[in-house]
Amino acid sequence: MGMERDDRRNGLYATHRASLISYAASFVGSRDEAEEIVQEAFSKLSAENLDGIETPSAYLRRVVRNLALNRRRRQRYELAQATEHPPEWIQPLKVPTPEQEAVFNDQVRIIAQALSEFPHQTRIIVEMHRFDGYTLQEIADHLDLSVTSVHRTLTSAMSQLTKRLTRHLT
Repeated sequence: MGMERDDRRNGLYATHRASLISYAASFVGSRDEAEEIVQEAFSKLSAENLDGIETPSAYLRRVVRNLALNRRRRQRYELAQATEHPPEWIQPLKVPTPEQEAVFNDQVRIIAQALSEFPHQTRIIVEMHRFDGYTLQEIADHLDLSVTSVHRTLTSAMSQLTKRLTRHLT
C-alpha cells in the first residue's frame, strides 16, 4: 500500500513538475527559485496525505502559489528592512567637528576637576555608578552603606556636576 502511494506521488511529480515550475516562476521571476518552491511543495505532499486529496494537481498548484507568494512577501520585507535599517557597520563614521571636540574636551576637564574635589566616598559612588555601571544596591553593598544614602550622595554629586558644567560652558 505504501509503495502505491509513493508511485502515485512520483507520478504526480513527473507529470506536473514542469508546469508547476512555470507557474511558480511567474510569481518569483526566477526558474531556480521556482524549482525550489516546487520541491518544497512536493515535500509537503506526503504519501499519507495524498489519499485525502481529490484533485492533487489543484492542491499542488495552490501550495506552489502560496509558497511563491510567501517567498515574495518575505523578500519584500527583507529588502525594506535592509534599506530602512542598514547595519551600523555600513553607516558612515560620525566624526565630530573641531568645535564639538573642543567642547567635549572642556566638559571632560571640568568633570575631572570637579570629581577630584569631591570627598573620596562621593567620587567612588559617582564613578561606580556612572562609569562602571553598578546599581545603587551593588554600590551600597560594596561600601557598606544604605541604598538611600548612596542615592542621596549620587543625586547631590550629579547636581553639583551639572551646575558646574552649566556655569563653565555658558
